[in-house]
Amino acid sequence: MGQLRQHSPVVLFLAAFSRHAAALDWARRRATDRWGPLALATDPFDFDDTGYYDATMGRGLKKTLWAFRELTDPASLVDIKRQTNDWEAEYARTFVGDEARPLNLDPGYVTEAKLVLATTKDRDHRIYLSRGIYAEVTLYYRRGQGWQARSWTYPDYRSPAYHDFLTRCRNYLRERKHAD
Repeated sequence: MGQLRQHSPVVLFLAAFSRHAAALDWARRRATDRWGPLALATDPFDFDDTGYYDATMGRGLKKTLWAFRELTDPASLVDIKRQTNDWEAEYARTFVGDEARPLNLDPGYVTEAKLVLATTKDRDHRIYLSRGIYAEVTLYYRRGQGWQARSWTYPDYRSPAYHDFLTRCRNYLRERKHAD
């Protein structure tokens, strides 16, 4: 029988996208109020790898990636995803504009070995966690080769810019683990 162990804390990751800078600012304030200061962040960049969101979010989307300073328990991913869904709904209720979904928030976490994203959609490669939330290993890290995609990895997560950010997250995690 295997020995049960507590999982090490992970870096909380949040991808936010919208065509409205105000929505991204609002989401950043909500997230940092809830989970504390950011350790790492990207500037907003064009999110044009897919037209999937055009009908509900419009065109000209900008995306930003955030990693939080405080490490978190990976078991909290269900609560985190449900919180970000609530924030999306709250922002949509107060938003004055044409988009049905003016803000999209995709949380997950980074370990030394993988990026895990939370979702409400079931697919063959996703594992049900609880309370309507699933998880997938979107990328995995291979020593000497860096971040590796799976067949289901979204096109944007295959890009060198994402891999650079995730490597910074991985390095941050390693530094924090060795400092404690």
